[in-house]
Amino acid sequence: MAILRCNNCSYLREVPNEHVGKTVKCPVCEQASAIHDTVVFVKKLIDKYGVLLGKYRELEQAGNPVAEVARSDIRLLKGEEIDLHNTAVMTNSMQYKPIISWFERKNIQVEVNHNALDTQGFYDEVAVELGDNFPALQDVLDKIRKAQRNNYASVVLNLNDYSQKEIKTITSFCKNLYEFSFVAKYFYNKNEKRVHLTLQSMSAIVGFFNGEWLEWYVFMKLLKHFFESKGLFSCLRSFNIQFANEDKYEVDVFFLINGRIPVFIECKSGEFRSFIEKYSKMRRRLDIEKENFLLLVLGVSDEQVLGLTKMYDITFVNESGFIKHIVGLVTQ
Repeated sequence: MAILRCNNCSYLREVPNEHVGKTVKCPVCEQASAIHDTVVFVKKLIDKYGVLLGKYRELEQAGNPVAEVARSDIRLLKGEEIDLHNTAVMTNSMQYKPIISWFERKNIQVEVNHNALDTQGFYDEVAVELGDNFPALQDVLDKIRKAQRNNYASVVLNLNDYSQKEIKTITSFCKNLYEFSFVAKYFYNKNEKRVHLTLQSMSAIVGFFNGEWLEWYVFMKLLKHFFESKGLFSCLRSFNIQFANEDKYEVDVFFLINGRIPVFIECKSGEFRSFIEKYSKMRRRLDIEKENFLLLVLGVSDEQVLGLTKMYDITFVNESGFIKHIVGLVTQ
């Protein structure tokens, strides 16, 4: 059934669907009133509610900023108050409560992984360094991953064909890998221009280089953006959702912006084509707009991003363009 809703006297009633789009006289006050598709009407109502809720929280925060920091879906305030690379503030259930509520309204349960939100370790710092310098560090990553797959204990990097700037970037990164214990040993032979790395075999480190680093990178870059822009947001990373029929999936990164704009991001650092159908179906099950449901594929060109997005029912982005795309969602 469609909805007749009078903006003058708030009269509301259901009418047959074939009247959608028509304008009729309100039976109470006789003012011209539109007939709306029910789903469209409810979605617009929810959007307006989200905007008003965001404004309310801004006013509440302005009136009592100390209390706001202590409660849910907070707007992170000043840069000097929180070190994003060394904090457990995101693990506070009040921070991600709006996301839990968003999924629960769709009858979907959420299982949070607090370790994926705690930045007191060094995964986030290494991920950001790797992502920000990926063109220069791609070969380093590829060699480490290849060695891990073949159960090799060490990696040798020949830097003779690199520029001085690239060598500085690579050696600095490798040194940090050692400082943060991502590798057991590091040595750079300046005369031969060779880096020697002794690898760690722990599953967490292997998993990081095998793709988890990209999740950390996307999460931290978005966190930094909304933190610095003083945006109202909630966020989760590497968590599980379970539908009413008990279908269970892992979600890489999810942000809820201004209390109403969902951003779903799946990160792929390798093969992605076999996952397109899976995530197209998931987008429809979650009822998220195409532009808000992102498959971030490492290393694809801007031309591929546009072409793939045109072809399929989800939005493709790469590591250099995802923030711009998400900012566009907020400013629409």
